[in-house]
Amino acid sequence: MTEPVLKVSGLKVAYGGIQAVKGVDLEVRPGELVALIGANGAGKTTSLKAITGSLGISSGDVTYLGRSIKGQPAHLLVGNGLAMVPEGRGVFARMTIVENLQMGAYCRSDSGGITADIDKMFGIFPRLKERAHQLAGTMSGGEQQMLAMARALMSQPKLLLLDEPSMGLSPIMVEKIFEVVRTVSAAGTTILLVEQNAKLALQAASRGYVMESGLITMTGDAKSMLNDPRVKAAYLGEAA
Repeated sequence: MTEPVLKVSGLKVAYGGIQAVKGVDLEVRPGELVALIGANGAGKTTSLKAITGSLGISSGDVTYLGRSIKGQPAHLLVGNGLAMVPEGRGVFARMTIVENLQMGAYCRSDSGGITADIDKMFGIFPRLKERAHQLAGTMSGGEQQMLAMARALMSQPKLLLLDEPSMGLSPIMVEKIFEVVRTVSAAGTTILLVEQNAKLALQAASRGYVMESGLITMTGDAKSMLNDPRVKAAYLGEAA
């Protein structure tokens, strides 16, 4: 069996006196698109922040490409091929789209490859090409989400973490974002997707995990989970 790209074992995270994550186990294998779904406050974003080193881990471990990355700073992780698109996007508002993309490649030194990858991003995100020299802060939320994803891809990640990419976007823009997620996955990038829109997430994913109150309560094949009465009732707005 192939070694997981990411393996989370017994992850516990506490802050502000609250045990937000209570012992999570999950893994993502090469080429997979894995969805982590759950209600707001379930601990999904906290788990991602712990994986990427921006929150301390109380106990447990995180291994990436077979090595523990517990406590490693985020900039080292990016250099090793782990990139995250945070909730709220976090684009550089006073930089142009091109400058944001260049910042995504700050760990790289292959100027020709960087230029080629910017062109590649413009192929995946035509809307960004139209606005290449526009300041990122003047774009719509959906356009900023596209830019945040493109900027992360500029680091040539072996694993891409996406935190709530559909949050606050119009239904049309949500469809476009998920179209891109599927395209990026089909091109071979391994993805862990945290998303409240359970239906779209599970439709795009190969496997899924359900998180409730800091614990993984269900895991399985994404298509099976879409048809599971408990998932339908709790997350898809359908009668069980």
